[in-house]
Amino acid sequence: MRISRAIILFAAVIATVTACSSGDQKSDDAAKPSSQAPAPSAAPSSSAVPTGGTGAKEPCALLPAEAVGKAVSLEGVTSAPGPVQDNAANGGKAKSCVYSAAGKQIGALAVTRFEGNKIKPAEMVAALKKAKPGAKDVAGVGEGALYYVDENKTATLAAAELVSDVPVLVNYTGPTKMTQEMMTPLVKTAVDAN
Repeated sequence: MRISRAIILFAAVIATVTACSSGDQKSDDAAKPSSQAPAPSAAPSSSAVPTGGTGAKEPCALLPAEAVGKAVSLEGVTSAPGPVQDNAANGGKAKSCVYSAAGKQIGALAVTRFEGNKIKPAEMVAALKKAKPGAKDVAGVGEGALYYVDENKTATLAAAELVSDVPVLVNYTGPTKMTQEMMTPLVKTAVDAN
């Protein structure tokens, strides 16, 4: 379950990053989720529909399980909604999709929308780069993207963009054996579909 913990930790990092970038010093509340994560179901949900009101698509609809399977050379990859985490301090609303094969999690896509927060994509990338020493810039994905491996033995590729004037951070987290080259098309697919 390292991937699920990585999603929650990533959400905490993003909350801290955006709090620092926007001048908000409420980072103590950043790691506390304001909603409980739903239990992932075993049924594939790669055909999820857009959510109501905001027009934002569900993460599982942005990145098909088949694309993840192709990237990691596995058949039978399924997707299911993962943890949800909202942060009132910075307006971040994170939803995720967990990918599994043979009963094991193989990665997760998280999409964090910052409604009401005017942070720019370049500021998100700069703050994330500061929070994750050794992060490498990735060209051609969103308005800025980074790849890094962290202490939890997970690899992450995160991209920032504006979607209908709302700052959005899209990231895929998987095992360290997932290289930047494997993750880039996955995040690009999700960003382009957003």
